[in-house]
Amino acid sequence: MTLSGKRIGFAVTGSFCTLSEVLIELERLVFLGAEVFPILSTTVATTNTRFGRADEFRRRIELVTGKDCIDTITEAEPIGPKKLLDLIVVAPCTGNTLSKIANGITDTPVTMAVKAQLRNQKPVVLAIATNDGLGANAKNLGILLNTKNIYFVPFGQDDPEKKSNSLIAKFGMIVPTVEQALEGRQIQPILV
Repeated sequence: MTLSGKRIGFAVTGSFCTLSEVLIELERLVFLGAEVFPILSTTVATTNTRFGRADEFRRRIELVTGKDCIDTITEAEPIGPKKLLDLIVVAPCTGNTLSKIANGITDTPVTMAVKAQLRNQKPVVLAIATNDGLGANAKNLGILLNTKNIYFVPFGQDDPEKKSNSLIAKFGMIVPTVEQALEGRQIQPILV
């Protein structure tokens, strides 16, 4: 499948240690011809960390995509009624965001964008990065694995010895997951 001309929302949440990896995949989507609409969680849009400054991250994303970042609930809401996107990627998708999506909580730009996309019965791809994926968030993961139009980037345990509940997506698999999701299929294997 070609991604040329596909309108893809790329939503970024606050697993700051993974943002550099995720940005490579956003760049890959643009390189393959997708029109990428960046969406930032409030945390990513406003928080400086040892992994970088919020304003520098925003500038880099806007330079790559040629679009202003959507970073408010009000800006994300029209995604649904205007049918703006073919697909949304949430990468990284934190445990907090995962739980909100699973439970229908719409209180961030990212969760509003996902709600708006699902309203149109269009695909949402989640690339998880959560320290409690096999703990408190396991039930939310289970809900979303069984939710129509939700697709997962293959994932596995991050560090079974030191962080036995931690799960992380194989971010390098975002593009093939997107291609499959646009065809209505979950890429396999999902557990790696």
